[in-house]
Amino acid sequence: MAPPRKQREKRKAVTNEVITKECTIHMHKKIHGIGFKQKAPRAIKEIRKFAEKMMGTPDVRVDTRLNKHIWSQGIRHVPHRLRVRLARKRNEDEDSTHRLYTLVTHVPCEDFKGKQTLNVDNE
Repeated sequence: MAPPRKQREKRKAVTNEVITKECTIHMHKKIHGIGFKQKAPRAIKEIRKFAEKMMGTPDVRVDTRLNKHIWSQGIRHVPHRLRVRLARKRNEDEDSTHRLYTLVTHVPCEDFKGKQTLNVDNE
């Protein structure tokens, strides 16, 4: 019998580091096959899932400008790609269970060709 495989490492703990990244999300493939009336709401859920995966914080907040951009063409026609800025910030609310949260904001972008994920300096 073969020896048991080694278990994969558990998810690493979220660091206390405050960091900002700029990423492109390919929304078209994330909402492929979804019915028309659920496309924009599902896009918001997919953005939350993407931000949680990238930044490691379960508390994700979507900016109103990003929300308006997703809904700008209606519920059925979500933009194919989005350029977003993910900012991991400290939570000022003492009652919150999470120390950090992620703020997702829209970055206007005409052309997505050659864009990579960038670490942005915090202003």
